[in-house]
Amino acid sequence: MASVNMADVKRLRELTAAGMMDCKKALEESEGDFDRAVEILRLKGAKDVGKREARTASNGLVALKQDGDSAAALLELNCETDFVAKGERFQELASQVVAHILATKPADVPTLLESQFDGKTVKEQLDEANAALGEKIEIRRFAVLEGGYVGAYMHKTDPQLPPAVGVLVQLDSANAEVAKDIAQHAAAMAPKYLSADQVPADVIEKERALFEEMTREEGKPEAAIAKIVEGRVNGWYKDFTLLQQAFVKDNKKTIEKYAAENGVEVRAFVRYKVGQA
Repeated sequence: MASVNMADVKRLRELTAAGMMDCKKALEESEGDFDRAVEILRLKGAKDVGKREARTASNGLVALKQDGDSAAALLELNCETDFVAKGERFQELASQVVAHILATKPADVPTLLESQFDGKTVKEQLDEANAALGEKIEIRRFAVLEGGYVGAYMHKTDPQLPPAVGVLVQLDSANAEVAKDIAQHAAAMAPKYLSADQVPADVIEKERALFEEMTREEGKPEAAIAKIVEGRVNGWYKDFTLLQQAFVKDNKKTIEKYAAENGVEVRAFVRYKVGQA
């Protein structure tokens, strides 16, 4: 059995919230393979592995810019401390950058950084803010939705800080109330994908493999394993795809059904929370 060092044990504990001895045993069992150790703890029921795995230490805000009801941009701008996040200069920078994103629609973050507004590149604007505020400031991600009806919802997790959660919802036709309901639902329930067919194949295959291993470890009959695994995969879709989630205001219907009952179709959504995947 492989020996492990306490730094790795501590790191695994911070990532998974599992007990120190459980983390040590998982690393020994995985022969030092950190990713496998996470999976071992997950199989044994460690809580919140997936959520903690996605966390970063970043602070910052989510900024929104809308153009009528048919286009909007969302930006996550990061800094090191809440103190800077609630400052006027940082928030003004975020406002300028998200407006520039909606106006120019860059393909990705590197393209955005090389683009210009007010005579300077976005990277130069960030560098100036870094120097003035004394913290590392960086653009983590952005998104633009256009067409149909685009609604938005911004949420503050602390009333003294700028919004830390932002959601865009794109419908095929205008319905402000439904768009707001779905955006608020997404803010609360954190779906990762719109629908089952939009989940990448490698993601679902990894989940399927974990469910199969979990089911075998539970001692289920071999003949029943495939059906049990399929049921767990379907349960995963209900947890992580927006359209299959139970609507928070009426858990007897899915988001897909709620939208259909109101004569609209959800085309896309974007949800950002500062510091999370």
